[in-house]
Order: sequence, then structure tokens, then C-alpha cells
Amino acid sequence: MPRKPRRGCAASGCPRLAVDGSQYCEEHQKLVARQYDQYSRSPDHHKKYGRAWKRIRDRYAQSHPVCERCLAEGRLTPVEEVHHIVPVSRGGQHVDSNLMSLCQSCHTKIHIEMGERNQHR
Repeated sequence: MPRKPRRGCAASGCPRLAVDGSQYCEEHQKLVARQYDQYSRSPDHHKKYGRAWKRIRDRYAQSHPVCERCLAEGRLTPVEEVHHIVPVSRGGQHVDSNLMSLCQSCHTKIHIEMGERNQHR
């Protein structure tokens, strides 16, 4: 099946083509990510979600390979996200009793229900 043609980079005046699934070329994609980390994320983000969290997340996802919400509804959907039931920003910890394996769809639904994300993303 033919793929969609690549678009130009969204950065003003950049002649390069955008990376698949992105609006920016590789160079500008890194710049945009760096600016997001610097200005949009909380300064302690890396303290909350560092290397230790990645190891915990991978271990939990390996031991819980199916979305827990979908499983409760009788569907088998592979895990894509590990979610904190009580958010770290509200005092939640990286312990198994506070974690839940979810697919991307269920993870987004939970955050919309909590009022943390816009419905039009």
C-alpha cells in the first residue's frame, strides 16, 4: 500500500521534509522537544520520572501485559502505558498498588475523566 507523501517541515523557512508522523524535520523536532521540556513541563519532571521510573514501568508492564480496564470488560488489549492511580503530583508513589497497566485509549479516557486533558487533542 502506498504511503502518504512527506510534508515540508513546519518550522518557518526550513526546506527539509518532516519526519514520518511529525510536523518537523529531525533537527526542529529535537528543538521543539527541548523547548517543551524547558517551558511547558514542571522543573521537577525528571526527578519524578527518571531512570528509576522507567525500570519500574517496564517491570510492571512485563508482569501485567494486558490493559486492566479492557480486561475487566472482556477484551484483551496489550499494555501501552503504566498509569499512576494517585498521580505523583498529588503524592502518589511508584509502588505496584498505585500502578495500573492501560492501553493508550483507556489512559486518555482516565485523564479526560480526571479533567487533566482537553478532549480535542
